[in-house]
Amino acid sequence: MSNRKRKNEPKRKPNVIIFGIDSLRRDHMSSYGYDKLTTPYIDRVAKDGVLFEKHFSPSIPTTPAYASMLTGMDVFGTDVVALRHEGPLGDHVQTLAETLGDHGYNTTCIGFTGNPSSRGFGTYLDYEAWLPDETGRTPKAQNLNEVAVPELERLAADNKPFFLFLRHMDPHSPYLPPAPYERMFYGSDEKDPGNRSMEPVYAFKPFADFLKSWIPEGVTDQEYVTAQYDGAVAYMDACIQTIFAKISAMGLEDDTLVIITADHGETLYEHDCYFDHHGMYDCTLVVPLIIKFPGRVPAGKRVSDVTVISDVMPTVLDLLEIPVETKFDGRSLRKTIAGEERNRISEFYITECTWMRKHGWRTPEWKLIRALEPDFHFKPEVELYNLILDPEENHNVAEQEPDVVALLTKRMEDHIARREQETQRVNPIYTNLNWHGTGKKFTSSQEVYDSLHIGSIKKARSLQAKEKAESR
Repeated sequence: MSNRKRKNEPKRKPNVIIFGIDSLRRDHMSSYGYDKLTTPYIDRVAKDGVLFEKHFSPSIPTTPAYASMLTGMDVFGTDVVALRHEGPLGDHVQTLAETLGDHGYNTTCIGFTGNPSSRGFGTYLDYEAWLPDETGRTPKAQNLNEVAVPELERLAADNKPFFLFLRHMDPHSPYLPPAPYERMFYGSDEKDPGNRSMEPVYAFKPFADFLKSWIPEGVTDQEYVTAQYDGAVAYMDACIQTIFAKISAMGLEDDTLVIITADHGETLYEHDCYFDHHGMYDCTLVVPLIIKFPGRVPAGKRVSDVTVISDVMPTVLDLLEIPVETKFDGRSLRKTIAGEERNRISEFYITECTWMRKHGWRTPEWKLIRALEPDFHFKPEVELYNLILDPEENHNVAEQEPDVVALLTKRMEDHIARREQETQRVNPIYTNLNWHGTGKKFTSSQEVYDSLHIGSIKKARSLQAKEKAESR
């Protein structure tokens, strides 16, 4: 089906496609300098658009991250901070889908039904993104394509512009890319009896059953599991090309704003947060942002300024030239792309409400993390990392640098006080006390360790889908 313009046909507003790629950390993408060729097709998109080198998702995990991205607000503005957010997204904010719908757009969300952050789409479609098929592998991105391509055709056939949000679940765990991607970045013996790197993974009680439910039996090498993550990234990348081929074939390429980004990164074998996305270390906060919009943004440009996830909505509206009266917390990046005068971000507030409830402050040199409840990794209440000397955040220097801890704590608390005053709402990290769903506040790490447990892939899926909890 062709959508090429006929002579004298009135020009409709540009389309918008956002690829929200769950758990994609930018340092595992070849377009961001990774030494493995994981994203050749996304690399090509980046050459045709603008790549932001220092894009962050300050509030993890999925629910607060997408709430921020799809409203242009921070956690004070959305009042959403936890994965298991209780209640709907507040009426005090308007989502990107709602705004575009008000301006004549058809809106479709694929793969994010039921989450409070996905409010406002006209159509919701789903695909299998968790359970393995008969081969024991999970072709998530192809499953998405089988839903997305027909929907793309339907949207393009209408006389309205469209907004299509695609929530990709590769490379989110379980990392089970189909052949040949499962061996693409691994050539050793994953069941080598002399390799003991997986022992601490299997010994971590809260996640052990979940990880064992999809990591092949007998695997002893953690590098094999990391290679599965990289394989899932490469598989997702190849499948995304199917969408771009369809866009081109329908003549939509020049009139479609494309954004490739993620809700958060991933911890692999770092910080004891095995193969998940908790812990406010940079591996979880770093995400990609690539914008392609032929004729409106330059091709092949790289932006080194810090940007954050709440910048996405105001940027989309600005590029589409849709005026709104909303005062966003995020900034339009249009002037940043053009190299014009702008206010740079040098430091920002970070929060986590996943399996741990923490917040902190990040500057170019320092990362402060303060726990609001004990965590199940038995980590100290205060962590401080020198990001210049210790970019991988392996050496907590809080005790050696009390003055820095005090300074950053004050900067954080001043920011909280200002945002609470501006929004007339209490910081949601203080009020979401049932973030774990157990109905109690934890008083010791041992209590958390003994209480939180993912038993299976189905149970993990239920935590995000807001379905009735399932157990093995």
